[in-house]
Amino acid sequence: MQNNPTSPSIAIYPGTFDPITNGHIDLINRALDLFDTVIVAVAINPAKTPLFTLEERINMIGEVFAGHEDRIRVESVSGLLVEYAAQQKAKAIIRGLRAVSDFDYEFQLALMNRKLERDVDTVFLMPGLRWIFISSSIIKDAARHGGDVSDMVPPCVSRMLRQKFAG
Repeated sequence: MQNNPTSPSIAIYPGTFDPITNGHIDLINRALDLFDTVIVAVAINPAKTPLFTLEERINMIGEVFAGHEDRIRVESVSGLLVEYAAQQKAKAIIRGLRAVSDFDYEFQLALMNRKLERDVDTVFLMPGLRWIFISSSIIKDAARHGGDVSDMVPPCVSRMLRQKFAG
């Protein structure tokens, strides 16, 4: 990949986003400080059974970032992420780190991606302290049991969680 100062820098932020949380949003905004465009790559992972359909997850992310389509794209992705990143001419894959326990796996993954595609770097970002403890799994579990998660997710996600767990 040539370093061309006139071409926009692109980063991929992958995840299941089941659902997107304020921690994810924080990382996307931080990535926008570093890159011209962030592609939010919603993973299709046959090993997982998400609460929300792929379409619902894409729509929620689209609603969160409505009006920012010039810098944020939302796309579904399956297969090798690093190959997708290379196809999109991305300079980096953004990965979030919340705790030391995340690092070992993420480091191994970054090294494998680097081996497969030398021109795509991995950039590790930490969410702000107020979001460091949340994950989509914890959010879903709390919401499933009637917990108020409205201050940890965007309004559209809070609404969708209430609908999923109503009754």
